[in-house]
Amino acid sequence: MGSSSNSGVTDSGAGEVADIMRGLYGDGIIGCRGAFSPELVAQLRADIDQLFEEAQGRPGGALNRGPNRFYVEVHPERLRCFVEIASHPWVTAVCKAVLGPAYRIVEVGFDVPGPGAMHQPWHRDFKSPPETVEGRRLSSLAFNITTVDVTEDMGPFEIAPGTQWDLFEGDPMFPDKALWPRYEALAQRKLPKVGDISARSALTIHRGTANQSDKSRPVLVLGADAPDATNAIKHDLQMSRAYYDSLPEEVRRHLACRVVERLEPIYQAHTIEGLTMGVTMGG
Repeated sequence: MGSSSNSGVTDSGAGEVADIMRGLYGDGIIGCRGAFSPELVAQLRADIDQLFEEAQGRPGGALNRGPNRFYVEVHPERLRCFVEIASHPWVTAVCKAVLGPAYRIVEVGFDVPGPGAMHQPWHRDFKSPPETVEGRRLSSLAFNITTVDVTEDMGPFEIAPGTQWDLFEGDPMFPDKALWPRYEALAQRKLPKVGDISARSALTIHRGTANQSDKSRPVLVLGADAPDATNAIKHDLQMSRAYYDSLPEEVRRHLACRVVERLEPIYQAHTIEGLTMGVTMGG
């Protein structure tokens, strides 16, 4: 493994455009330490715990991302701090710098790597789009907020900096195992603390590692697209009419969502078959 980061994030100042672009076009990941208060994160954790319990009791509610590792897409209004997250100055600065002033939030969900979760294979979350392969432009971002202080035994997230530009033969999301030594050599293991937030290109090669602790490691996921990106079709961002109308205009104008009279169950379509098995330690 290459290295570890005690914070899990890299400081990028107060959202300076040059720092944001340098980080996301270079390493492929940046972050902001202490962006949110412990009280807000505790509220977020309580909401995630409740939503996870509900999702596990509903067919198709929690997607398998490996042994004892799940992903759940949620209705934003079920998170009491959604507006604070979506309107955070660092979040909006990063989105505008990389995706442009007409960026759109297309995904809200959370990952839960529980005790016993295995290593994931090295992967990116979707096929590199033409604007990235041909135009060398990033058209989407994934923001992550940890709900716990991550320790080495909790299955930390690992990322191989700079690999958002990698092209390889075969599966467009899963590089061949012959390439894994390259990612092992580059790997940075992230150990964020409560209050930290990161932003990354989901094309940067990464994996969740084995959770050898007796604790879960829930992390919020917020996805954003440039106007010409197409990730919204994989998701079902919904809001009730009353909630949508109550939002600040600056939040509402950046949402790619369905407005419904009554919230409907989400059957999230972004299944990643290559993640369902996991790999053994050292694999």
